[in-house]
Amino acid sequence: MSTENRRLTVAKPDLLDGESDLRFRDLLYDFFAFGSRLEEARSRFATYIGLTPPQYLILIAIGRGTPEHELGVAQVADRLHLSGAFVTIEVNKLVKSGLVEKRPHPSDKRRVNLSVTPLGSEMLERLAALQRPVNDALFASLDRADFAALSGIMQRLARGAKQAIHLADHIIASETAAPRD
Repeated sequence: MSTENRRLTVAKPDLLDGESDLRFRDLLYDFFAFGSRLEEARSRFATYIGLTPPQYLILIAIGRGTPEHELGVAQVADRLHLSGAFVTIEVNKLVKSGLVEKRPHPSDKRRVNLSVTPLGSEMLERLAALQRPVNDALFASLDRADFAALSGIMQRLARGAKQAIHLADHIIASETAAPRD
């Protein structure tokens, strides 16, 4: 195997341009740059309403719940790709600050239903006035078809990412456990 081939960061033919991973690398550089900007925007949104970035995300997710679609810790954790334990800790902070209300689930006393309080709702409305122009600017280059395609792609990538991280952990653990010559 040539030195260049040993440095390929992908092997899946669909991700290669001939025998080069340069286009894949460029995609990742752009992805990381955009992801970094999204994190900056999220941080600013959170700071604007006096929350941490995870609390902001959790409040937004809970704010999207409806009476017809019960929203509990598990649903928020699943939607945000976070652990239930982490979401529970952050929800409790939001409850303490008066932004979220927890009510017992009507049929399963081990669960709770989450909703945004009037204070939380007021905060989300104030925040939306900042989010609208910023999000419009972040995604200004997309038309409806681009947005639909990107949305589907991101959903598939998010679903597969956890498995990829587990694979990385497994490979690293295997290499560190194996004796070296």
